[in-house]
Amino acid sequence: MNVTLSLMPAKTLPKITTISEFPNNPKTLILEQCKTIKDINQIHTHVIKTGLILNPSAVENLLESTALVLRSMDYALAIFNQVQQPQPEAYNILIRGFNLNQNPEKAILLFKQMKENCIEPDKYTFSCILKSCSILHGLQEGKQIQAHTMKSGFGSSGFVQNTLIHMYANCGKIDIARRVFDEMSEREVITWNSMFAGYTTSSCWEEVIKLFQEMLKSDFGFDVVTMISVLTACGRLGNLELGEWLSDYIVENGLTGNLNLITSLIDMYAKCGKIDVARSLFDKLPRRDVVAWSAMISGYSQASRCREALDLFQEMQRENIEPNEITMVSVLSSCAVMGAFEIGKWCHFFVKKKRIKLTVTLGTALMDFYAKCGSVENSLDVFKKMPVKNVLSWTVLIQGLASNGEGRKALEYFSQMRIRNIEPNDVTFIGVLSACSHAGLIDEGREFFVSMNRDYGIDPRIEHYGCMVDIFARGGFIIEAYQFIKNMPMEPNAVIWRTLLASCKVHKNVEMGEESLRQLVKLEPAHSGDYILLSNVYASVGRFEDATKIRSEMRQKGIKKTPGCSSIEIEGGLHEFFAEDSAHPKSVEIYDAVEKMMKRIKSAGYVPNIAEARLDAEEDEKESSISHHSEKLAIAFGLIKTSPGTTIRITKNLRVCSDCHIATKTISKVFNREIVVRDRNRFHHFKDGCCSCNDYW
Repeated sequence: MNVTLSLMPAKTLPKITTISEFPNNPKTLILEQCKTIKDINQIHTHVIKTGLILNPSAVENLLESTALVLRSMDYALAIFNQVQQPQPEAYNILIRGFNLNQNPEKAILLFKQMKENCIEPDKYTFSCILKSCSILHGLQEGKQIQAHTMKSGFGSSGFVQNTLIHMYANCGKIDIARRVFDEMSEREVITWNSMFAGYTTSSCWEEVIKLFQEMLKSDFGFDVVTMISVLTACGRLGNLELGEWLSDYIVENGLTGNLNLITSLIDMYAKCGKIDVARSLFDKLPRRDVVAWSAMISGYSQASRCREALDLFQEMQRENIEPNEITMVSVLSSCAVMGAFEIGKWCHFFVKKKRIKLTVTLGTALMDFYAKCGSVENSLDVFKKMPVKNVLSWTVLIQGLASNGEGRKALEYFSQMRIRNIEPNDVTFIGVLSACSHAGLIDEGREFFVSMNRDYGIDPRIEHYGCMVDIFARGGFIIEAYQFIKNMPMEPNAVIWRTLLASCKVHKNVEMGEESLRQLVKLEPAHSGDYILLSNVYASVGRFEDATKIRSEMRQKGIKKTPGCSSIEIEGGLHEFFAEDSAHPKSVEIYDAVEKMMKRIKSAGYVPNIAEARLDAEEDEKESSISHHSEKLAIAFGLIKTSPGTTIRITKNLRVCSDCHIATKTISKVFNREIVVRDRNRFHHFKDGCCSCNDYW
């Protein structure tokens, strides 16, 4: 690599005419005065004019400023190429520079050139080049370098062995890294930390804890880096006891001023379910960087306190802290749960504006967000633009398509996945079976279920059996679904019986509904939704006395019905509605809009299904009761607060009732709106009077 040097006259630098006049610490002079390439050019002029180019120390400091401070590798190489006999130190600087610039291939080529020129590497050379192999995930190259260290007599150098541990761990060979660690005669804290880092890279969290316990038994002192690794492992494993022990140690030893350490502590508490303790630590931080903000937002997101995650993200923006990839992933996850479409879209815009690399993790989070907000086209667009995709990316795509009523398209992508030799995992098959369920493909579902173990060696988990129950029950094969449950090799859980019970309402099968509830009461006796489901089964066939009896039984047992709540995002703010609720500041306007909306859809053929009204409602109140369900209030608010033609997106915590389903279909046609409703079970994408769930309700 060659560059043409244009040496500029040095007007602002001190006059130095001989080597003896060069300051004792030339590095200080160069580092202090070189802020730009232009400054380096001036220093370079002096070095050449005064003959200092023959002084290895001067050249090395010039290279260090160029390659490591300004990171101009082209210029650094040009300087290096002018040196007749470069020393190992000069090679080391360039190798480090290539590593810093994420160009390990050139570092390895330079090392080969060094060997060809018969320049003997020192322990720092080997450490730097092993780091290059680590960045490159070049296992074979790393093994060759290790052989060179043995021949050169540096194989037992602790400095080299520490980097070897890191290299093997980064290349996925954690067992070899541990072997290097165990064979070391002397270990320093940095050696232990290299092993901790290796286990962390490989997500071997239990091994981190075991190694730390071994470290404590050996009475070996640990440092901040050690504690950060161990706290991370405590968070992943939910080991609150050890995490709190470290927290006490940090306080007792006056380490609370270390931002990185306290951030790790925040992350540990959040992941161990102590989110309020984490927030208390976060609020006490005198200075909060993007890592601290990201840890706290991630904590809220993982604790399913998504509204607080989004509120904190908005506070972060007000503080002018620029989010990073980790922040974006956590925020997108919360947006997906909350249905906060506009905030999630802003995140995507920010990613594109800042040219943040669309990694597998970030791209998959974006896909999941769009799919869970009912925007399949955007999810597909992100998928196609991702430079690298893994099995999780394909799985999220398949699941997203399936849940949005695109079952056949989901199976098409599963076929493409196999053509590209991406091996599916057990989660992938949950998506595939869900796709069969949504598309009504019963025979195909059976075949995929058998194929899991036969062709891929994947033993079906209870979730897969649940998918099969859903496939049979959706198709109206209630008895077959029941027999399938009875023949399962494991005890069915509440989700499986609840799946059958929900289908009993659709297909009006009272007998199987009663049996499902009997089984559910044994497993989760206080789950209100199960009683409501059977009550609705009775109501669907006109057995209102039995429906009332079920509700009365709930009251006697002290079981309270979970109130239905629907939320809608308007101009970046989330608005929540409960059935027949008047807490919203615009409630008068909203109820007026509901009345007008109901009149319009009635004139278009909608007939209220009063069987979905409150059982305690008087006969003349039933129609009013169902017109004030939470999703209808949210839709009415969306109609008056958004421009004509804008898609309305609703998220509900419970199942959408059959009346709201029919009403929303009619609203989509009458008002010419796309309406996306995500309830606790599935997505409903309403457009032109049709629904993506094919009216399975």
